[in-house]
Amino acid sequence: MIDPLAPTPLYVQLADMLTGMIERGELEEGHPLPSESYLQQEYGLARGTVRSAIRVLRERGLVTTAPQRGTYVNRRTP
Repeated sequence: MIDPLAPTPLYVQLADMLTGMIERGELEEGHPLPSESYLQQEYGLARGTVRSAIRVLRERGLVTTAPQRGTYVNRRTP
């Protein structure tokens, strides 16, 4: 759950939440992340906040963004 009153930035909260979903298998390997517009509407966040969260996921090595195609969950290496 995103808490706008928490000291942690909103984009970090979203990135942590999506990381948990990936680790639990709720967002499957090789499948796309929900769209930016869906995440904006679902969590009431600004586009820049969602983009920053996706950038954090890329930096963590959890997702890859393909231009004009979307952002996909990376396959885990054992």
